[in-house]
Amino acid sequence: MAKLNPTDRVPCRTPSSGKTGTVNVPKWKFDCIRSAILGILKVGDTPWKELTERVRKQLDASEVAAMGSLGWYVVTVKLELEVRGEIRRIVGEHHQILTLGSVADAKILQ
Repeated sequence: MAKLNPTDRVPCRTPSSGKTGTVNVPKWKFDCIRSAILGILKVGDTPWKELTERVRKQLDASEVAAMGSLGWYVVTVKLELEVRGEIRRIVGEHHQILTLGSVADAKILQ
């Protein structure tokens, strides 16, 4: 993990209509979780309910310990990635599936 200024933060938004504002996440946490999510989805679509546990398996023990509430950060970063178009959700009858968005597809192919 690269040394970052502890005050570096990434503003995270939500794609939900009617909700405004941002939550500022430490950049190192955002980068770790973003990388894990995109790596997971590069392999294949993933059910939302499995995402946090799959992210946990991608991080080393020290990252998980320093993360705090991993589930909260996974939700927050996931929503920002949806806003950016890097991932998208496919809403099924009883569950949500996550897949790479067109922006992430283009970056992976480069």
